[in-house]
Amino acid sequence: MNRVYIKTYGCQMNERDSEQVAVDLRNRGYSIVPHEDEADIVLLNTCSVRDQAEQKAIGKAGHLAVRKRKDPNFVLGILGCMAQNRGSELLDRLPDLDLVAGTQKFHRVPDHLDNLIASMNGQGPRPSSIIDLEEEAGSQNTINAHKPGERQVSAFVSIMQGCNMKCTFCIVPKTRGPERARPIDDIVAEVEELVANGTREVTLLGQIVSSYGRREIPFADKKSPFVQLLERLNAVEGLERIRFTSPHPRGFKDDLVQAYGELSKLCEYVHLPVQSGSDSILKAMNRPYTSGRYMELINDLRAVQPDIHISTDIIVGFPGESEEDFQLTCDLFKEAAFDMAFIFKYSPRSGTPAAELEDNVPQSVKDDRNQVLLRLLEQQSLRRNNSLVGTVQEILVEGPARKGEGMYMGRTRGFRKVIFPGSERLVGELVPVRIDESSVTTLKGQLEIVGVA
Repeated sequence: MNRVYIKTYGCQMNERDSEQVAVDLRNRGYSIVPHEDEADIVLLNTCSVRDQAEQKAIGKAGHLAVRKRKDPNFVLGILGCMAQNRGSELLDRLPDLDLVAGTQKFHRVPDHLDNLIASMNGQGPRPSSIIDLEEEAGSQNTINAHKPGERQVSAFVSIMQGCNMKCTFCIVPKTRGPERARPIDDIVAEVEELVANGTREVTLLGQIVSSYGRREIPFADKKSPFVQLLERLNAVEGLERIRFTSPHPRGFKDDLVQAYGELSKLCEYVHLPVQSGSDSILKAMNRPYTSGRYMELINDLRAVQPDIHISTDIIVGFPGESEEDFQLTCDLFKEAAFDMAFIFKYSPRSGTPAAELEDNVPQSVKDDRNQVLLRLLEQQSLRRNNSLVGTVQEILVEGPARKGEGMYMGRTRGFRKVIFPGSERLVGELVPVRIDESSVTTLKGQLEIVGVA
């Protein structure tokens, strides 16, 4: 009864949370297995950002519940954002659930599983389903461990939890709670330990990383707590690259812009969600900036770092979005020259202010607008990738490519995927690769120095 399979839906933060749960369970004597068929316990770590993500998780849980009815000792749990969002309501739809644990309770999962298993073994009364959703002070500090003895060339590091913004479309403040930051010293110590085990790149995670520590940590030399953290990490010996996701345009001040010109390990890449190019839609979304201010920020970043790669999030079909509003989004998309983007069709999320608005953009129109932006993205991404053909790029080698014998995969500082012939001993190394082919999503090349492979 100690084999656990964890399936993760959603963002990088969810992946990081699942990794922490796996570490905690291993430390408690559980075994993490690669497939649900091998498991005595299945935990679904869920996402609530879009209805589709919730429906996928509910569908998977319903499928697993069939197994639960045949095997009463099989344990089924739902963790994370959907657990937090729906709570005990999940039991009405999925009465076979054993565990519902919210976003501030990941570290309690081993205790809950211990109690469930003990009761199944006759060591106590059989509990009803465990629901644990309460806020817990300091829970942000429990996401701090990584797989022991396992090298991660690139690792996620959670620096904060929660969100204080009130975007009308977003469920995250409800599912993740208010902003809570980890201490800078703790984060630096975590990164130093990762580097000692072979990590060369870290991606800092938070709902809005640019808001990191603003309530807990004072500014120093006119620099925000987040920039102070970046400076500390830039000084970590052996760390080669720093990334972060996701900031908010409102919190992206001059000190953070200047960091792109001053910190050598801060990669020439930023994911900066804009959501819409229409000021009226931005206002309806409660996004406290204009399209003009957003473009000023993009231009400031390019002035400091001309080679920067910029990605974004866009929502099409928000309530009230007219054809003119959408055209403004297309115009900004072209002007900003995004070479990466996540484009979503608006879907109402219960519990958000936007859910009270009439969802008056037909699904067919949302589909069409989504396709228009996807085609624009393909053109812009291909144009940017084509511009790299003939250049030599510094690649951090992550491991074997999915296809092709002897082919390896790594990324540029601008987060572009590169495939090239190499060898196992290059994993974790920074190597120069001359780019000779490009597609919309991938670059291909050859090691520049003869004999390195």
